[in-house]
Amino acid sequence: MRARIALLQLYRLGVLLAVAWLIRAHHTRLRVEGDRPVRVEEVAGWFTNAAGLRLDLAARGGFHVFDRDGAELGYLIRTLPQADRIIGYCGITDTLVALDREGRVLGFKIRHSEDTKTHVGDVMADRHFKQTWNGMTWEQVAGMDLKKAGVEGVSGATMTSLAVAEGIVHRFRVAQGEMRPPTMRVGVRDFGLMTVLALGAWLTFTKREGRERWRRWFQWLVIGYVGLLNGDLLAQSLLAGWAKSGMAWRMAPGLVLFAAAAFAVPWVARRPLYCQQLCPHGAAQEIVTRLAPARWRVNVPAALDRALLDFDLAGLEAFDAYLIRSAGGATIAVAIAGLLAALCVPKAYCKYGCPTGALLEFVRARGAGDKFGRRDLAAGVMLLVAFVMHWQHAAIHALIFGPAA
Repeated sequence: MRARIALLQLYRLGVLLAVAWLIRAHHTRLRVEGDRPVRVEEVAGWFTNAAGLRLDLAARGGFHVFDRDGAELGYLIRTLPQADRIIGYCGITDTLVALDREGRVLGFKIRHSEDTKTHVGDVMADRHFKQTWNGMTWEQVAGMDLKKAGVEGVSGATMTSLAVAEGIVHRFRVAQGEMRPPTMRVGVRDFGLMTVLALGAWLTFTKREGRERWRRWFQWLVIGYVGLLNGDLLAQSLLAGWAKSGMAWRMAPGLVLFAAAAFAVPWVARRPLYCQQLCPHGAAQEIVTRLAPARWRVNVPAALDRALLDFDLAGLEAFDAYLIRSAGGATIAVAIAGLLAALCVPKAYCKYGCPTGALLEFVRARGAGDKFGRRDLAAGVMLLVAFVMHWQHAAIHALIFGPAA
């Protein structure tokens, strides 16, 4: 029995982690490839036996080049979109740069340019210019001063060639800057969140007399400090952003710990720490319910209850409403509607309208009565479809949009 429950929890957690990985991989692919995916045929001039490209999810954001046996041949980067503001004679230029296994430049080629074809042809025909970076390491290219290096451009296509040169150096420089060892910044805000987290955990697990009275005072702290002052609410927009670009552990370690506890504690202890103790909107709903007269209370019919539980409100989260200075009208309206609903139905928004709460509930341990259900099966099937689409991205893109120009 225990083994079955543990496997079910691991399955649900695995689904969540796989979804986060797919979001990150897709975001990186869009950032690296844009609307012109790189084809393995484009590297044949440097790697004659290249058979595949694997997207690099690290800071450099390029491609590992492999042969049919899976041996790595080298590395490949493109200058767009990082260099999309560097304009030549009449447009931007997308350049591929190849490096060998030791990280030294083999050469470059222009894969697409909005400059005139004549200028682009002149650049690619100039053998001296094409060999400018050959043999250089990543650090040497990133630290290059074009003027001191004597890169003056190609005669007859000066603006186009200098744009190509600036784009290459800029692309290497951007990735080199992203790869500097990050430093963590821990401030008062982080210590404040950690303190609130510790108090919330204490209220969750303690059974001491007077707990409920302390919890009511704690709810005002959560609303005022976590919600209105900091705006540190967990929302799917925040989690999706972290999945795409990485967690903000360097700039907001307190918030990352806050989110980690929201997932980890219920997964182990069967108690929804965030939804019960740390969510400002949930606390506000509980206060509204306590203040409302008992005669306002409404019992939701079972059929309507099931229908509301299946209703998708993922695009209408109320949490940004606590960032009053920047909140949109629709978000504020959803937050107010949730509070008004709590006058009649306790924590109505939490039960029927909160996608973040549903996500936390999906991975929470539920005890011996928990079973593999239709929702788990649907999650697995959709995840499998997403993996296939990611794996066959190039073929699907070519089928829909045609071969890259």
